[in-house]
Amino acid sequence: MKKTNEQWPMRLQLFMAKAGVASRRRCERIIEEGRVAVNGRLIVRQGETVGPEDVVTLDGTRLRISANPIYLAMNKPPRYLCSNHDPEGRPLVLDLLRDTVSERLFTVGRLDFMSTGLILLTNDGEFARAVSHPSSRIEKEYLVETRKPVAEELLERYRRGIQIDGETYRLKDYRVKNARRVHLVLEEGKNREIRRVFAHFNVALKRVHRVRIGTLWLSNLSPGMFRPLNDREIKKLLALAADRSGEPSESGGRRAHGKQDSE
Repeated sequence: MKKTNEQWPMRLQLFMAKAGVASRRRCERIIEEGRVAVNGRLIVRQGETVGPEDVVTLDGTRLRISANPIYLAMNKPPRYLCSNHDPEGRPLVLDLLRDTVSERLFTVGRLDFMSTGLILLTNDGEFARAVSHPSSRIEKEYLVETRKPVAEELLERYRRGIQIDGETYRLKDYRVKNARRVHLVLEEGKNREIRRVFAHFNVALKRVHRVRIGTLWLSNLSPGMFRPLNDREIKKLLALAADRSGEPSESGGRRAHGKQDSE
């Protein structure tokens, strides 16, 4: 295992997150599923720590902490899944990177299959946790296009908070561009939230397109294209997450590395 500036010994779930498997919480579940071994010994309970010379495997594949963490912004096209695997064989966002990025990456949060726009990808699980955790309350802004005019009363009810099938959805802010185009700002953004709220009001959607995450805007990236985040962008996102959650970020926010497609 290549020596890094990491602090050892390290909790197993933190090692896995830094190796780009998933968030720490998800890594804890993976351990409990019996998929992780340390030096050939299966680990199924929390509390295990590892050192720089330990061999950690997931489903038989060795994990390593990258000396070059990657932070990318992509304009996700429709009909791509934000997942590392799909049993139905649908196209994955990661498929758009395979010819140019060899490191194992995962998405920071998700956009649903048909939604488009700004998505972040990384191999730094601590960065992903800081930016996507609900306690960070980082704003996500969406351009939503509908098939019929949207009544402002719908948006006001959404902002006050609405319950659908026992789940509460609340809009932070909105801006009307015209009768069929609105900008919506969410903080948490639950699974398929915008689609569920508009379906509740019988308003069909033409497009859900994310244009902003915190301080980062999609700008002029073409669909399917991506670029590395710079140091300033990474630090601003981490600072915003730490400020909102009240906790310091554990990610170093090191320089992004990765190949950039032409726009």
